[in-house]
Amino acid sequence: MPDNKEKYAQLEEAIAKHKGERGAVMPVLQEAMNIFGYVPKDVQEKIAEGLGVTLAEVFGVSTFYSQFSLEPKGEYVIDVCLGTACYVKGSQKIIDKLAEELKIEPGHTTPDGKFTLNATRCLGACGLAPVMMINGEVYGRLTPDQIPAILDKYRAM
Repeated sequence: MPDNKEKYAQLEEAIAKHKGERGAVMPVLQEAMNIFGYVPKDVQEKIAEGLGVTLAEVFGVSTFYSQFSLEPKGEYVIDVCLGTACYVKGSQKIIDKLAEELKIEPGHTTPDGKFTLNATRCLGACGLAPVMMINGEVYGRLTPDQIPAILDKYRAM
């Protein structure tokens, strides 16, 4: 795994590669996500300075698109579907129970770096509503009382 100096060197290369291109912020942010796993403020500042755009523009793009994260993702990323089918079948209660159990709000990571909780739109498993995925593993027809046991499985890993 590259150290921070190497990561910042890779970021500089990405900036140089896209400098002067129209819409360069998006591809540089994508490369920053690949390098760092998230885009903290200092990385956003380097991108803004390197591309000659405002920090507000970089921040705006990085917060508008869900593919970008401003904080490190947990070892286990939990995506809870809030699409129509899941919402109607109670997915808000699922995300509320997860937030209560993990003591974090959606869009955040637990202090130990174990879990990231995300509210998402359709996960493509409407027939199993309400649905969540943990690192790609699908859990369907959920009820809030199932959440502690599911989390315990990952806590034990």
